[in-house]
Amino acid sequence: MQDRSKEEKKNQTMNPQMNPVVVAVTERIRRRSLGTREAYLAKIRRAGAKGPRRGQLACSNLAHGFAACDLHDKQALSSGSQANLAIVSAYNDMLSAHQPLEQFPAWIKEAAREVGAVAQFAGGVPAMCDGVTQGELGMELSLFSRDVIAMSTAIALSHDMFDAAICLGVCDKIVPGLLIGALSFGHLPFVFIPAGPMPSGLSNKEKALIRQRYAAGEIGRDELLAAESAAYHDAGTCTFFGTANSNQMFMEVLGLHLPGSSFVPPGTDLRREIVRQSTRTVASLTALGDDYRPLGDMIDERAIVNAIVGLHATGGSTNHTLHLPAIARAAGILVDWQDFDELSEVVPLLTRIYPNGTADVNHFHRAGGLSYLIAQLLDAGLLHGDVGSVAEAGGLAPYRRELSLSEDGELVYTEIEASRDEDILRPADRPFQAHGGLRLLQGNFGRAVIKVSAVKPDRRRVEAPAVVFDRQEDLTAAFQRGELDKDFVAVVRFQGPTANGMPELHKLMSPLGVLQDKGFKVALVTDGRLSGASGKVPSAIHVTPEALHGPLAQIRDGDVILLDPDQGILELKVEAEELNRREPAEPDASDIGMGRELFGSFRSAVLGAEQGASSFAAHHLE
Repeated sequence: MQDRSKEEKKNQTMNPQMNPVVVAVTERIRRRSLGTREAYLAKIRRAGAKGPRRGQLACSNLAHGFAACDLHDKQALSSGSQANLAIVSAYNDMLSAHQPLEQFPAWIKEAAREVGAVAQFAGGVPAMCDGVTQGELGMELSLFSRDVIAMSTAIALSHDMFDAAICLGVCDKIVPGLLIGALSFGHLPFVFIPAGPMPSGLSNKEKALIRQRYAAGEIGRDELLAAESAAYHDAGTCTFFGTANSNQMFMEVLGLHLPGSSFVPPGTDLRREIVRQSTRTVASLTALGDDYRPLGDMIDERAIVNAIVGLHATGGSTNHTLHLPAIARAAGILVDWQDFDELSEVVPLLTRIYPNGTADVNHFHRAGGLSYLIAQLLDAGLLHGDVGSVAEAGGLAPYRRELSLSEDGELVYTEIEASRDEDILRPADRPFQAHGGLRLLQGNFGRAVIKVSAVKPDRRRVEAPAVVFDRQEDLTAAFQRGELDKDFVAVVRFQGPTANGMPELHKLMSPLGVLQDKGFKVALVTDGRLSGASGKVPSAIHVTPEALHGPLAQIRDGDVILLDPDQGILELKVEAEELNRREPAEPDASDIGMGRELFGSFRSAVLGAEQGASSFAAHHLE
C-alpha cells in the first residue's frame, strides 16, 4: 500500500502540462485534507497489515462462512491461498436498470473459478428509483437510501471472509452508497460493474414536450402514460444523462470500471464478457498477489478532482454536488462547492446529451463515448492521468481506448481518432461552451448550485418578485389556477435534508417550463433537489443553510430575488435590518407513513448539502 510520503511526492510531480487551475484546486484540497486523509490511510493500513482476514478467523467462524459452499470452494477457502471475492448487488426485478444484474453472480462465480478464485454473494443492498417515487411520499427516503446502501455494503463485507469485492449497481443513490460503503473497507480492491443502458425509445425531447402538454391540460393521462411507456420500455438504465448515467461516467473516470464498459447495453455478449473480465481483473489485484491495489489508495484527491472534471465536461447531474463531497469524506478528503466552481471555469462542455441536447447515452456511446471524452480531457491537461485504476496497466491511459468483442469472444481495445458525431461529442479545442455546466451561487441568504448547460443564455439571469411555497404541490395548484402567469421566482422551501430528507422536485419543471415558453421570466430557488434531468429553467438548488436553519425561511411573497449564474449571484433584495426583524416561517409537520418515520435519526444527524448531506459523514473524519 502506498504511504503518504509517496502520495505527496506524486502530487508534487504532477504533469507540468496540466491545467494550472486543476493543479491548484487539487493541491488546495490536498492541503485542506492532510489530517483527515492521513487518519483514513492509517485506518486502512491497519486493516490491510493483518493480511487476508479469513486466515485470522477461528475455525468455527470460518466453517460458518463456507458451510453452504460445495466441496471445491470449501477446500479453496480452507487453504487461505486463493482469493475469495465478495459480490454485493443492488439487484431487483422491478427496476429496469437493476433487473439485468440477476445473471451477473453466476457469470462472476464461473470466471472466478477459471482463475483459481472463489466468489460468494455477500449481500444485497436496496435500490429505489427516483423515477417511480418522483413527486410521491417515498421520495423523502431517496437521499437517505444512499446512507442505508453504504451501511448495507459494510454489513455485507463485515464477515472478514473476503480478499476483494465486486459491486453491482447503477442508479442515483446506489453507486454513491456502494462506493461510500466500500471505502470503509478501503484495504480491499474493488471493481464496479453496471448493467448498461436500455435501447433508445421515445426521444427525450418528445417526452418533455408531452409532459408539458399534460401539465397545460392539453392531453390526458392515457396519452401521457403511452409516451412515458415508450420512453422507459426495456431493461437497462434510463437513457438521458441524469444521475444514473452520470454515475457511470464518474466511475469510469475514477478507474473503477473496466475501461470502455459503462454504456455497453445489457443482454449482449460484450456485456457478459465485461462481467467475466472484471472478475478476473479484481482477483488479480488482491494482497495474495504481487499487484495489490486497495481502493482507499486509488480514491485520493486527484481522483476526486477527475470525477468533478468529468461531471463538468458532460453537463452531468446536480446530485453529484452532494454525492462527490460525501464520497470524498468517506476517503478523508474535504471538497466544497468552491472547488466545483473553479474547475467549472476551465473545463469545457464537450457533450450534448439530454437534457442539454437531444441525444441520449446510446447516441453518445456510438459517437465515441467516454473513451473519446477521457482522451480529450487527458490531452487537454484537465485530468490527472497517473491515478490508480483497475485497468491492467493502471492509470487512465487505458481508458482512452474503445472496447469491442472480437469474433472469437475476446475483448479488443482500439484508439478513437475522432468523434463520430460532433453534434453530440466535441474535441476539447472546439467545445459546445468554454466552461462546465455547474456553477456556485452565493448571496445574502446562502449558497446554492445551478446547472446552466441546458439553460439558454438569455434566460439565465432572472430578477423578479418571489412567490413562496412550502410544498411543491402548492406551486402546481397555483399554476393550475392560473395564478402564475407573470415574471416570478418560485421559492420552494423546507425541502432540505433536515426538514424532510431533501426530495427531488423535478415535477416542478413541467409547469415552470410552460410558463417560460409563454415568455415569462421564471426561476426556481429551493433547498431541495432536482434530478439529473433538470434542464431549461434556471434553478438555484441545494440552498444551504436550508430553510429550517437559515434565512430562506424569512423570504416573503413579493421580495425581489436576483439569480445571476454568470456572476455567481443569488441575492435577496431586502435590507438586512428588515430581514432580521422577520420571524422565520415554520414548516408543516411532515407526514408519517411510507417508512419515513424510521428515518428521524437520519434527519437529526444529517450534515448540510455542501458537506454531502450525509447522516454519518462526520464520523468518517473522527
